[in-house]
Amino acid sequence: MADPRLRHAIEAREFVLAPGVYDMISALIANRLGFTALYMTGYGVSASHLGLPDAGLATYSDMVSRVTQIVSGTSTPVIADGDTGYGGLLNVRHTVRGYEAAGVSAIQIEDQEFPKKCGHTLGRKVIPAEDMVNKIKVANDSRSSADFLIIARTDSRTALGLDEALRRADMYAEAGADVIFVESPESEAELVEIARHCDKPLIANMVSGGRTPVLPVNRLAEIGYSIAIHPGLGFLAAGQALQNAYAELLDTGNVTASPLHDFDEFCRVVGFEDIWDFDRRWTARDSNPAE
Repeated sequence: MADPRLRHAIEAREFVLAPGVYDMISALIANRLGFTALYMTGYGVSASHLGLPDAGLATYSDMVSRVTQIVSGTSTPVIADGDTGYGGLLNVRHTVRGYEAAGVSAIQIEDQEFPKKCGHTLGRKVIPAEDMVNKIKVANDSRSSADFLIIARTDSRTALGLDEALRRADMYAEAGADVIFVESPESEAELVEIARHCDKPLIANMVSGGRTPVLPVNRLAEIGYSIAIHPGLGFLAAGQALQNAYAELLDTGNVTASPLHDFDEFCRVVGFEDIWDFDRRWTARDSNPAE
C-alpha cells in the first residue's frame, strides 16, 4: 500500500525534493541519503532496462515490475511515472491498481497521445482535455486509499501554449487530481505564472539540459511549488562517470584517475552486511553441530 508520509508532507506544506531513480543501484543509494521521496523516471527505466528511448516503448509490465523492485528494496515513499496509463480507461484502472499494490505513493499520468514521448523533446501531441479528465476520474475511482496520490500532467504547453496548459490544469484539478504537473514551461516567469494560477500542489520537473530552467529548491518553494523532481540527475551523472571510467581504461589500460565509489561501502549499499552476518551465524553452527 501507499506510504502516507508523502501525503502528510504535502499537506503540511513541507517541500518535497525527489531525485530520479531508475534501477536498484540508484534507488538504494538515494534511499540512504534521507530524501522525502524518490521519483521513478520512465526515461531512466526505458534507457536502463531496455536500452531504448522514452517514446512509449516501455510497457506497463516493464514499469510495474521495476517499481515493485524499487519499492520493496527501499524505505522512502516512491513517486512513479505511469506515462499515459498505458492505454484507455480500462488500462488506467489496471495501472492504478497495479502501482498501488506495488506500494507506490503517487502515480503520474499524462495527457499525451499514445505512444508518448519524453516531456522535454519535441513532437509531442496531447489527447482532448475531456479524455484526460475521464482518465483522472477513473484513477480516483480505482485507488483504494487516499494516501495513493494522483498526479495529473499536461504536456500541452509546448505545442498549444501556456494558456491551454493552464486551462487543462484547472480541468484536471476539478476532476480530482491531487497534484498538478504542467510539463516543460520555458522560463522562470512561466513557472511563476503556473504557481500563481493553480491552487493545487504543484510539481516542478527539473531536467538538467531540458526546456525548463533548473531552479534551486528555495526558489521553487518561494514561487509556490510543493514538489521538485530531478528525473535525469542520476542517469546523467552515472552516464558521464561510466564514459570517463571506460574511456580511461581503453585509452590508458589503467583506472587510477577515475573517481570510484569505495568498494567496501558499495558492498554495504547492496546488502552484503546481511550476507556477512548470515555467514557468521551459520558457519559457527556448522562448526558446532550440537548447537
